[in-house]
Amino acid sequence: MDFTKNMLKELTETPGVPGYETPIRSVVRGYLEKFGELTQDKIGSVICRKKGIVDNPRIMLAGHMDEIGFMVKQITAEGFIKFLPLGGWFDQVLLGQRVIVQSGKGDVVGVIGAKPPHLLSPEDREKVVKRKDMYIDIGASSKDEVEKAGIKLGDPIIPRADFVELAGGLTYLSKAFDDRVGTALVISTLKELQNKDHPNTVYGVATVMEEVGVRGATTSVRAVDPDVAIVLESDIAGDVPGIKPDESSIKLGQGPTIILYDARMIPNLRFRDLVLGTAEKIGVPIQLSTIEGGATDGAAIHLHGIGVPTIVIGVAARHIHSHSSIIHRQDYDNAVKLLIALVLRLDANTVASLTE
Repeated sequence: MDFTKNMLKELTETPGVPGYETPIRSVVRGYLEKFGELTQDKIGSVICRKKGIVDNPRIMLAGHMDEIGFMVKQITAEGFIKFLPLGGWFDQVLLGQRVIVQSGKGDVVGVIGAKPPHLLSPEDREKVVKRKDMYIDIGASSKDEVEKAGIKLGDPIIPRADFVELAGGLTYLSKAFDDRVGTALVISTLKELQNKDHPNTVYGVATVMEEVGVRGATTSVRAVDPDVAIVLESDIAGDVPGIKPDESSIKLGQGPTIILYDARMIPNLRFRDLVLGTAEKIGVPIQLSTIEGGATDGAAIHLHGIGVPTIVIGVAARHIHSHSSIIHRQDYDNAVKLLIALVLRLDANTVASLTE
């Protein structure tokens, strides 16, 4: 049985949009409780403490467990559901996609629709349909039918997409790799540390509500009070048609990434160099990435207290922030290998040297 593949399947297929993480939190807790002492902050981020040979330094590994989704905003008299986004969606990827409304009576399947192109003017057919002009159709014909299905305002909505192992067996397709891949890396790292002595104490954190403003990172970093932090994320693969090398040179299967810049954080430079040197020493290929239009949990973590040396390590994914994205298994395995090597190196003197 392949632990990693089965874990990625379970994590990605489990629902958990921002603010509604209860299902995915239960699954994550089930994994983490085997590997350390669990606590939870008051907005739902899960913290797993794995003590090493000393209490300090405190190493924070953070991956967010929420996925992008939607919320029921309005039910029309004709039985259609208007919705608002939870997280960043590109309107063009929405039409025709199946979704699941998590109602009080259970899951209700629907499809995202809009005015048919056959009824549009030639000019309007050339325009991108905006989300405000879309609706979710569950096959109802009245508001009463929708409400009898248990659907009410505020109910969460998730993409309907399953985990698939693609041709060749090394690439996986699923929803929510952003950022269940980071959550999985936290779990895999703590699992691999079970029989290793490490010169620190590791706090593996699965944060909530990253997609709506790094909220879980803001609270959980206060609970952990780390000396150093590694944020684990999905990164943006640039190996698809239409992307120029100066926009992204990141490719699936070419190794985990280090994010040199995002819109809300520049990594600690000594920590960056330590990661690069460690990767070279253990033979893990590294890709260097910049993200000008987004941020990670590092935005909140590196500003905690008087500052926390922080870096973001990513696993490249194609088609993130859509119903289905693709990752490469070798990138994941190399990220775990790198994380273990880093934890074993981060003793008190090394951590202190990052900010001296």
